[in-house]
This record gives sequence, C-alpha cells and structure tokens, in this order.
Amino acid sequence: MDLLSSVLRRPVAEDDKYSRGVVGFVTGSTDFPGAAILGVTAAIRTGVGMVRWVGPEYVGHMLLEVRPEVVLQPGRTQVWVVGSGVSGALGSEQASNISAALAEPGFAVIDAGALELVDYSRLAVNAVLTPHAGEAERLLNRLGYKITRAEVEENPISAAKEISRLTGQTVLLKGNVTTIADKLGHVRQTPPANPALATAGSGDVLAGILGALIASNNEKLVSGLFTLADIAYAAAVLHAEAGALAAMDGPVAALDIAEAMRTVVGDRLA
Repeated sequence: MDLLSSVLRRPVAEDDKYSRGVVGFVTGSTDFPGAAILGVTAAIRTGVGMVRWVGPEYVGHMLLEVRPEVVLQPGRTQVWVVGSGVSGALGSEQASNISAALAEPGFAVIDAGALELVDYSRLAVNAVLTPHAGEAERLLNRLGYKITRAEVEENPISAAKEISRLTGQTVLLKGNVTTIADKLGHVRQTPPANPALATAGSGDVLAGILGALIASNNEKLVSGLFTLADIAYAAAVLHAEAGALAAMDGPVAALDIAEAMRTVVGDRLA
C-alpha cells in the first residue's frame, strides 16, 4: 500500500470517536472567521472522530452554523492546529489560547499567525510548521537568519532546511511545489500542484487536512512507523488532489477543496 493510502484510516467496528482521532483547533478571529470554518471542514472531510475548537464566541457561533458537530471547548486531542486566521499580536485572546494548546507535550500544526507567536526554544510539542514564502521570510529573520522572500522562493529547499534547523521542528513550506524538511536534514518535494490551489484560504484547508492525518495516525507516529515528514508530504499531495478534483467543475474556492477531500479519501479507501 502506498503512503497516501496508508495514512488514511478506515473506520472499524471497534472504533469510537476518540479512537478515530480528535483534532483541536485554535484558529480564526473576528477579522478572519472563515479560517476556522475552512480548517475544521477539511479535517472532518479527511476523516476524524471529533473536532474541538477554541476561540472568540462570535466566531464559534459562525462555525456552528456550518459545522454543528464541532465541540466548542478544549479537552482531549491527539493534535492541535493553531494560527490559521490569527494575527501575530501578543496578548490577544487567541494568542493566549495558542500558548495553552502548545503547553503540553503532543503534536501540533503551527500555521500563519502562530508562526510569529511561538518561542521555539521552549516548545513542548512536536510540530509541523506550515509557512508560505512570505511567512518563511519573516520567521527566518525573527530567528536571526537574514533572507528575503525572493531568496526563499528561489531556493525553498535551503529555506525549509534552515527553518527546521533553527526551530527543531518539521517544516512544510507551501508553494506550487511544496517542500518538506525535517530536523535531520531530510528533504522531499511534492509534484507541481494545480494552480487552482492558489486561492485565499487554501492554506487553512491544508492545515486542517494535516491535523486530521496526524490525529488519525497518532499511534503510528508515536511508534515511529510514520514520521511527521511522512504525514506532511501525504497531506500536501492529498490537498493537491482535492484541488485538482474541485477544479474539474470550474473556478475553485477554498471550501471547494475542503469538501472535495471527502471524495479523494473515499476513492483511495474504495
């Protein structure tokens, strides 16, 4: 069985919602509430037993209108997805929620605004960092490595390896070709993706897919059967497959990509 199929977990009779995987989200804000909806929908369509979400009450009401199955409180999870649609402002409500989510050992996906908030020297979790080129530029400069966005785009392998080296975490550097680097210096790149993926919110969807795959493969990650780099690569390729599928019907919005994951997963498990 290939990697993409093996990371997708088929429910069995003995399963309950916890054994199928629980993803927690600290995503979205009053400025960018849609990020919460996109990531949560993507995780559900990738296949998990439960999604938790923490954030502003206004955003939570919006989320429940679309995804009534979401639990709006912290609790038991296998992974936290943090930062999508969140500003990098220290002291904000979501910044405090992100700090709380990352305070205990476990797994995490650190996206968007959270990339600017985290003190990587004190990080308790094993994480996948998911910057695009502009976020990679800002993160590397904050970590003392001077670089421009153009240089990141020109040599994404070098940039991804530097972020991983400086943070001690796995890196998924987003682009038409996505680059994954781990702290051992190993690098892999995805095939070029359909340009339809270049749409607002697409990265929020990818973070949700990645979170779902980490949650549903938690035991395999703990045992060493999979690495976070394996899961990150699979998430990026499955995300690209969902984008290509959505594009067959015309112009693509990010929510189309999230909903297309249901078909992508179903086809691979058929």
